[in-house]
Amino acid sequence: MTRRWLDQVETLAREALPPAVFRYVAEGARNEISLGEASAAWDAMRLAPRVLRDVRTVDTRTTLLGADFAVPLGIAPMTLQRAADPGGEVTMAAAAHLAGVPMVLSSNAGSTFADVASTGAHWWLQAYVAAERSDTVPLLESAVAAGAEAVVLTADTPLIGTRYSLPEGPGVWEVADPAWVGANATTPTGADPESRAKAMDLGPADIGWLAETTGLPVVVKGVMRPDDARRCVEAGAAAIWISNHGGRQLDQVLATAHCVAGVRAAVGESAQVYVDGGIRSGLHALIALALGADAVFVGRPIFHALAADGGAGVDRALREYADELVESLRLAGCASPQDARGIVAPTPTAGPSNRPETRL
Repeated sequence: MTRRWLDQVETLAREALPPAVFRYVAEGARNEISLGEASAAWDAMRLAPRVLRDVRTVDTRTTLLGADFAVPLGIAPMTLQRAADPGGEVTMAAAAHLAGVPMVLSSNAGSTFADVASTGAHWWLQAYVAAERSDTVPLLESAVAAGAEAVVLTADTPLIGTRYSLPEGPGVWEVADPAWVGANATTPTGADPESRAKAMDLGPADIGWLAETTGLPVVVKGVMRPDDARRCVEAGAAAIWISNHGGRQLDQVLATAHCVAGVRAAVGESAQVYVDGGIRSGLHALIALALGADAVFVGRPIFHALAADGGAGVDRALREYADELVESLRLAGCASPQDARGIVAPTPTAGPSNRPETRL
């Protein structure tokens, strides 16, 4: 059988990217414990498939925030995409449009909102709220004017978590071309865009403020606790996005695979539930759906695919995820993503994974 493209993209990306960029994308917080546990947590889950079900036709179509998509998969927000491909986010958006999946655009993107919108892709804006709320408004208004369909509030970053220095070479912001980032910034970003002050006093009221300011659905990203999920929904969130920021913020937090069922139980059907973190196959996506997620989002593997082969690489990676999901659904006796709900076995099997070690 032909080797999976997704198993090759990290190696191909390492060969293609400037070393500092590859390290930046790969790194996690402090001792990288959460980073290392992400994929293994999905591998440790076990399924109880259904049988005697008609799976001749599997329909992966799904509706997220009122828009229809071909598969319950999306592209997570990532900066520095123009370091991976000259077209950067525009290339990524075109591939997302072709695959029929949503793309979440980093607020630190190197491509303009207008250029991303010109691809026809469904795109949402990832936003950090500034310490001074009014400083965030121009970015939000520009995104709305260009056709953003949702705002994804990153709620887990009152400051950038410590990432220990890697052995050799300059840091990413020492080598980054200024054109790779900040295309939509309304004020100069400085040498290190991550240094911009972020709100340390985020609260439920900010969800309503974002909804009122933009007129768009608000997704709250970085939620891991059921009680926080309920607070977000009560404040007006349209969706909860379970994420530990790719293991790049607080280390030794739970793997996101262990949070989905609790968050779904907490919010019921009053909001959609999304998840990212270590999802490396269509089978992992099936497990997330079975636990109660409405969609999964993928970051590093798609960035690596962009670096490896541009838009063709992203297209290939997304098709592989989709094909694996269809096969997994069939083998699990499910004709749709909705049919997968509840087929995770009650007690996950603990133990080492047989899969090669991968990063988020």
